[in-house]
Amino acid sequence: MQNKSYENNAKILLVEDNPVDIDLTKRAFIKQNINCQIQIANDGEEAYHALKDWEEGKQTPPTIVLLDLKMPRMNGFDVLKAFKQSPSSRSIPIIVLTSSNEEKDITAAYEYGANSYLLKPIDYGEFLILIQSIANYWLNTNCFANN
Repeated sequence: MQNKSYENNAKILLVEDNPVDIDLTKRAFIKQNINCQIQIANDGEEAYHALKDWEEGKQTPPTIVLLDLKMPRMNGFDVLKAFKQSPSSRSIPIIVLTSSNEEKDITAAYEYGANSYLLKPIDYGEFLILIQSIANYWLNTNCFANN
């Protein structure tokens, strides 16, 4: 294992159905000078198709996944279960990033294998701090096994 900065070659899969939240998240990464590639899955089904591409070797898996829960077609819990069951993605850290602070959602997310559960702040300044914290921990401090 190595402890080094992955930020410059990190790939993040953002699974989010709200175009405003997608834009805010992308802007936050830019504003905080976090240099990484952000792949967007606009709903759970797109995320599931990305998983299939990783399993077939068509794409490289991301460094981390930022996952919303409340989405049409396939919700975040189903995505989380699928990712944690697949050998191609089970070791990828999945950070639930949602507006739901319901105890049942928090409990279920951890039971299905989420590595972290974070609430989306309403205030943009607080959101910037949260995104910086995610990058600092998951892309710079956290250790990953060499693949």
